Amino acid sequence: MHYLCREQIMLISILFLLVGLIVLIFGGEFLVKGAVALAKAVNISPLVIGMTIVAFGTSAPELIVSITSALNDNAGIAVGNVIGSNIANIALVLGATVLILPIPIDKQTKFVDFPVMLIATGMFYYIACDGEIVFLEGLILFLALIGYLSYMATRSIALRKKVKNEEATNVESSPYELDDYKEEPFWKSITFLLVGFIGLYFGAEWFVDGAIGIAEFLLAENPEKDVIIGVTIVALGTSAPELVASTVAAYKGETDLSIGNLLGSNIFNIFAVIGITGIVSPMEVTENAINFDMWWMIGIAFFMGISIFIGNKINRWEGVIMLGTYFTYMGVILLRVRGVL
Repeated sequence: MHYLCREQIMLISILFLLVGLIVLIFGGEFLVKGAVALAKAVNISPLVIGMTIVAFGTSAPELIVSITSALNDNAGIAVGNVIGSNIANIALVLGATVLILPIPIDKQTKFVDFPVMLIATGMFYYIACDGEIVFLEGLILFLALIGYLSYMATRSIALRKKVKNEEATNVESSPYELDDYKEEPFWKSITFLLVGFIGLYFGAEWFVDGAIGIAEFLLAENPEKDVIIGVTIVALGTSAPELVASTVAAYKGETDLSIGNLLGSNIFNIFAVIGITGIVSPMEVTENAINFDMWWMIGIAFFMGISIFIGNKINRWEGVIMLGTYFTYMGVILLRVRGVL
């Protein structure tokens, strides 16, 4: 009877996994469709939409988890959550995305968006080095977010004016390759976005629940099953919205949306998630996070920078290296847990 119950749990877990995966895919479809339609409706670049609305929406679960943890006197979870998410966004998500379609890099990404992400990463490391992130440091990060959003809003307004001026002077060519998409009413674009965000959120929840159930069934006799599940499945689940949104966008040829989503998500994770959580409650940063995990995060960010600056696109072979780095990081963590390293 006990075995039968475990077998039933296994079947339910598989069902959750499959349903979650299907909902994730449909959520990604709606999100990309809504984001591109919104970009066309307001005459701004999909990169800007990816850096702001899509990035902030896909990072919302991290913010909710971190604030909830802070209110429950466990704010330190936010630090590990953000470090793991930022590593996965570049090494896992970007790596997988460029395997589908290499991503062209424009001057805006090279000289503005990526440097902002690098500055945010440096600020995160600097304020964490003393082992604690307090109210003032959280406020500084949050104010940096306000400045970043103000810049993005100003840039969006300038882009719209540019488009209007080109239309007024009968310039036929559009600055954005959106001609393959049907123009939708503004309200419909927003609806698509909301449906996409909801689909990604619940799809990720169900996918992770199903995967954890399967892993617990397969690893029932392993004393380290909780650590293995946390490092692999839960870590993957926190980046599932970004992974699906970016890969779906790449599959549809919207690479600007993909790279914008990932850069914006990493910026939002630091400025908003760490900033707001630090304002709510002080956060402890462990020595292991400072001396190990953060250096992986910084190193992966620098590799992304090398990929961006050595050419006009991030190629598939660089994606293979990124994925290899991610799985190496996962492997090293498991070896450290087992005391091998």
